[in-house]
Amino acid sequence: MVGGSITEKGVATRELILARAYELAREGGLESLSIGTVAISARMSKSGVFAHFGSREQLQLTLLDAVGARFLEFVKAPALREPRGLPRLRKLVERWCEWSRAHRNGCVLLSAAVEYDGRRDGALREHVLRQQAGWRDELRRAIGLAIDEGHLRNHTDTTQLAFEIYSLMLGLHHDAGLFGYEEARHRTEVAFERLLASYRPSAAEVCQ
Repeated sequence: MVGGSITEKGVATRELILARAYELAREGGLESLSIGTVAISARMSKSGVFAHFGSREQLQLTLLDAVGARFLEFVKAPALREPRGLPRLRKLVERWCEWSRAHRNGCVLLSAAVEYDGRRDGALREHVLRQQAGWRDELRRAIGLAIDEGHLRNHTDTTQLAFEIYSLMLGLHHDAGLFGYEEARHRTEVAFERLLASYRPSAAEVCQ
């Protein structure tokens, strides 16, 4: 029991550190994080934070993983409960829009992509690249299922459409902070429907 209590306390402390790091990163990006600033925010000693993560970089990497998992749970999990094809793809975009609503004042995943896109190497850049590429793969998979179901043209370029959807979401996040979320969400939804319409099969293709 004593060992179990220590473990539970350690997990709780680790989660507290990540929660404080998350709030700081939303305001200033991953590069704003340091063992010292997180320790102050969590009301802990620097050695206490260091004992859980070992380095600033490991704290940043762990935070990226935690936020990435939260994003997938929020966006992907509900979409998987929808029928294959356009219903699932629409739900992905709908939930992604809701994620943007909740994070319009600071999304760690998007800010990390901006912070590290110009770097040529490093563990953080590679981690961000894998994370972003993984999400593009999820989009391509959903698009591929829509093609299989006959909801999109057979020759649809899944990589191109995934890029276009991602671009719309970047526009939503950008405009939400400047011009207001509701206006940006409306424009995004109109653009998304127009985009889908451009990829729908023709009557001749449907009859084949």
